[in-house]
Amino acid sequence: MEQVDWLSRLLDMVPVTGRAEHRCFFSAPWRLENPSSEPGEIPYHVVLAGSAILEGADGQPSRTLNAGDILLLTRGPAHVLHDGGGGAASPNRQRIGTTITVDENDGHGERLDMLCGRFIFSSAHARLIHDYLPPRLVVNAAEYSAMASRPGARSRLANLVGLMRSESAEENLGGQAMLGALSTVLFTLTMRLASEERDTPTGLLTLAGHPRLSGALSAMLAAPARSWTLPELAQLCSMSRATFVRQFQQNLGRSATELLMDIRMTAAANALRATSNAVAAIGEDVGYQSEAAFQRAFKQHIGLTPAAYRRRAAAEVKSKG
Repeated sequence: MEQVDWLSRLLDMVPVTGRAEHRCFFSAPWRLENPSSEPGEIPYHVVLAGSAILEGADGQPSRTLNAGDILLLTRGPAHVLHDGGGGAASPNRQRIGTTITVDENDGHGERLDMLCGRFIFSSAHARLIHDYLPPRLVVNAAEYSAMASRPGARSRLANLVGLMRSESAEENLGGQAMLGALSTVLFTLTMRLASEERDTPTGLLTLAGHPRLSGALSAMLAAPARSWTLPELAQLCSMSRATFVRQFQQNLGRSATELLMDIRMTAAANALRATSNAVAAIGEDVGYQSEAAFQRAFKQHIGLTPAAYRRRAAAEVKSKG
């Protein structure tokens, strides 16, 4: 079997690009209201200095964000950030530059420096993003913390944030492209660090960080067409079938069979959009020997037949061109 790490394989199947769009310099009292994101978008906020209160969003409680915190709201809900003082916010104003838009106000209290942007992916991949990542993801990469000084994902993320901070501080040739590329890396490093944390209750990141179950995740991503059985996956994890089924469900919040189906349908959707291969061949490539069985599974999962999905994808590409 091809050796591949789960995150590289996932991002090969579900490409994500980033955009850094706003640099916020606010002094209390301030308030920033963010509308719901479009399908296929994840808003992110990086607190460079100061602190911010995230009001309850997507059914989650309010949370204080401190310097070094990186926030992703994976389901793109409308959300509000503010200074927490309760005073009437000073009006915000914008300066639109070629690299980034600067948001400021005339407050006189505690200062906030925050970088905001979006991660963008195809709406066809929303299931693997929305259903398998926590609705709110926060990791910390404070540049000068003791933890960030150690080798590893946190130190790399802190260095990346420092580069984004300096790149967004002034107008440079190619600055917008540079920040876009750095934002794309920001998503990958955030996922890497989050998979090493231990406070995510369930989801793909919890599964990936499990010392035994992660083997099943990597195997299914590497070879989705293989006719995996629960005993085979359990054996990869050095567990009994019953223990594997129970622990997989507890850690992911879904069964191994459900995850394998989502991986297969994502791979099939990618092939329908990107190639002219016959539907039967695509079905076989994702583990279906019967075209009829693949047609039924795809329609049940996606809501369209493979042919209808391919036509819609082609029409979307044409409309954008």
